[in-house]
Amino acid sequence: MDRASRCGLVFACCVLLLLSVADAVAAIATVSDDPAQLLRQAENVEPSNHAVFNELMSRLDKVAMRLSPQQKLHLRYLEARRIAFAGDYAGALPLLTALADQTADPVLAFRASANVIDLLVAQSRFEEAFVRLNPLLDQLPQIKEDDVRIQGLTATAQLYTEAGQYDESMRYADQLIKESTDAQSACRGWFLKSDALFESGSTQLPADQLHDGTEACAKAGDTLFSLSFQHLLAGFDMRQGRPESAIRVLQANYPKVLRAGFPPQVAQFETTLATAYWKSGALASAVKFANSALKTDDNRPYSQSTASAYRVLYQVDKKFGDSKGSLVYLEKYLAAHDGYQSRLSAKVLAYQTVKQIVLAKKLQVEGLDKKNRVLALQGELDRKAAETSRLYVALLLLVLASIILWAYRVKRSQLRFMRLARRDGLTGIFNRQYFVNEAERQLRYCRKSARDVCLVLIDLDHFKLVNDTHGHAVGDRVLKRAVDACQAHLRSTDVFGRLGGEEFGVLLPECTLDSVLPSVEQMRAAIAAASVAGDAPGIPISASFGVAAAASSGYALRQLMIDADRTLYQAKHEGRNRISLFDAGMRG
Repeated sequence: MDRASRCGLVFACCVLLLLSVADAVAAIATVSDDPAQLLRQAENVEPSNHAVFNELMSRLDKVAMRLSPQQKLHLRYLEARRIAFAGDYAGALPLLTALADQTADPVLAFRASANVIDLLVAQSRFEEAFVRLNPLLDQLPQIKEDDVRIQGLTATAQLYTEAGQYDESMRYADQLIKESTDAQSACRGWFLKSDALFESGSTQLPADQLHDGTEACAKAGDTLFSLSFQHLLAGFDMRQGRPESAIRVLQANYPKVLRAGFPPQVAQFETTLATAYWKSGALASAVKFANSALKTDDNRPYSQSTASAYRVLYQVDKKFGDSKGSLVYLEKYLAAHDGYQSRLSAKVLAYQTVKQIVLAKKLQVEGLDKKNRVLALQGELDRKAAETSRLYVALLLLVLASIILWAYRVKRSQLRFMRLARRDGLTGIFNRQYFVNEAERQLRYCRKSARDVCLVLIDLDHFKLVNDTHGHAVGDRVLKRAVDACQAHLRSTDVFGRLGGEEFGVLLPECTLDSVLPSVEQMRAAIAAASVAGDAPGIPISASFGVAAAASSGYALRQLMIDADRTLYQAKHEGRNRISLFDAGMRG
């Protein structure tokens, strides 16, 4: 299409958009200036429909003097929603919190509480969000208004997905679908249920869920949830190795997302487009959308979309052989990815912490209740014989023993969750965050005692081909086999962790480049020999190794990782399934 045609098409789209907005504003003009009607209309308009929502808020400001005290509280709630949608979470949160905690209207308090939970999650204040979730769920049975219940069910399903409680999330999403009164609320339910399924690791939607969700979201129009459902469909396409199909879905809905103007959603679309174009080989488009996502996500440095955008730019520069540029993007990717992973861990830990606190309070209340019952019995026992008094003592000891037992179990559960937060869920070795912490601690000790230390970066060769050819389940078994092969040749003092995907890191204290080479060679040979394993025989496995030592790179983990990554890249370039050692001359 030539330039003139493109300009004509853009002009026509703008005219149609202006006409649709003008029709909506004209429809508002037909409504009287009755405050109750204006409040109801503003409540039912999505904040993404800027023109209509702002017009209604303007008219409400003009009749503010005629509002009752309750209506003024409702207006404050709508204003706080507008501030939150614009991205000013810090400004909106105290307004909504005050409404949730102070208003006597249970419906308005419920609405404000649901919004407070969303904003707390957006600000990574997960423990506070879960603390507020339990009272919200306690209120839910008393709420009769359909739209208010839908808002509460939506917030609950979203928060459970954030915490990794996918079964709970799908249960509330099913309830939302069942109680939906229109296509928009039904679309919300189908999106939340499908999103929980996606986050749990599923590769595709069941046929009936795909059909019903697509139908509901098509009827809902271009709402935030219907657009998010389209993004989710593209995500399933990507997970099934169909980037071209994902591109078609995303490009068809990208203009609508831009018009909606919700920055996190825009960044999601742009990042997924960048990744899809990278996988399909369209590198220029991949770079374009990755940069657009970074610009959109400028105020969210540790989001998943920011990390994914930096990863695409790193991969493109690496493919073109721009080692300097790729290292810059690698460093930014690692920082964003670490921040995002920390937020994920914080969500899960916050959920479990609050769950344990609630359980502990419940046990405390039960214990006090039992104690009160025992004290009530004491009055009766005082009028009886000494034998009955001994029975009271036994009951009291039993109550105290049960409280101590429950307290012990609560403490043991908390310790177990802390251990789980350090481990990679698939392989059982250290996750990236704990590997970095432990490696930095070891490096400080080695530097203080002038001991040698080496860092080894390991990357499985052609791992994407294994996933694409045999599926992710086989890929997971390959990762476990590779980890087992390495662990057989590591010492108890070595720090071994998964850095992400098929990348691993090993820090070996008291090792020089010469002394570490036999151990690394044993790991390389062990991984290559693992292709005859019984759970997936015949699948060739190999790995490339990059080794850097403190003697030439210093004791800073960041520099060691940069130098080891440079040698790893060299090992890949020289044919894979080999070891490359760093020397100071490679920096030139």
